[in-house]
Amino acid sequence: MISIILTTYKESETLPRAIRAILNQNIQQEYELLIIGPDKKTQEIVKEFSKYSQIKYLKDKGNGKPAALNLAFEKAKGKILVLTDGDVFIGKNVLERLIKPFQNDNVGAVSGNPVSLNLKENLLGYWSHFLTNAAHQWRSKGENFPCTGYLYAFRDIIKKIPENVFAEDGIITQMIRSKGYQIVYVSEAKVYVKYPNNFKDWLKQKVRSTGGYIQKQSRGERNILQEIIKGFKLFFTYPKTLKEFFYTILLYLARIILWLNIFWKIKIRKKSFAKIWQRIESTK
Repeated sequence: MISIILTTYKESETLPRAIRAILNQNIQQEYELLIIGPDKKTQEIVKEFSKYSQIKYLKDKGNGKPAALNLAFEKAKGKILVLTDGDVFIGKNVLERLIKPFQNDNVGAVSGNPVSLNLKENLLGYWSHFLTNAAHQWRSKGENFPCTGYLYAFRDIIKKIPENVFAEDGIITQMIRSKGYQIVYVSEAKVYVKYPNNFKDWLKQKVRSTGGYIQKQSRGERNILQEIIKGFKLFFTYPKTLKEFFYTILLYLARIILWLNIFWKIKIRKKSFAKIWQRIESTK
């Protein structure tokens, strides 16, 4: 059996689409869809799909995504767990592509491929396309990459994760890799994502996600020098117009601001999980 775990919180506008995209998959194996969220609206939306016996609602206590995932891990029956969110939706025949690599017993986790829904013509939209392309290039090279939290699957070998982590996808990837398993990337397993459309939300989201990888040095620290080196080629090859070159320069400046924020909030002030994990309204 496959357990699809969909975490959500007050995403009534996007959750039905996310659910339908999963139900429309051509899944040959038996599966269950666990939808987990603390709010009443989520429960009401799940009831609208009550005719589908594979759908189950789990009510969590609203203590953050890692805590919600731990509850889902406890209830899941599948040997393969697929994780996704209520504010994104997957493409056609994605789940079959995502779980196929598990035919190899050495594969422990498989990452999907986020695709930006934002318009590339504006500044924040261009940034989203640049960064998703950078992540695609990174994962395609098979380097020491983390799975994307928007869509990934792994064997049922992780029973619990720390509940104070900012980037649970990175922690889960590292835990699986530490057990000697391979991490695979399937670029055809596309998941469609709306990214922030203002700088304030962009910074909040990136402090949370990027900051998660340096929350503890033992979990695989990233630094701005590594980022500049990895992005050097893309700086010259990805932008196609003068406007895009200008947007790229601004992105590099924004990433410097981001790293300063991460250093200040996480390393110096040591802000709590609750302070860092903030809802990003413009992605809903």
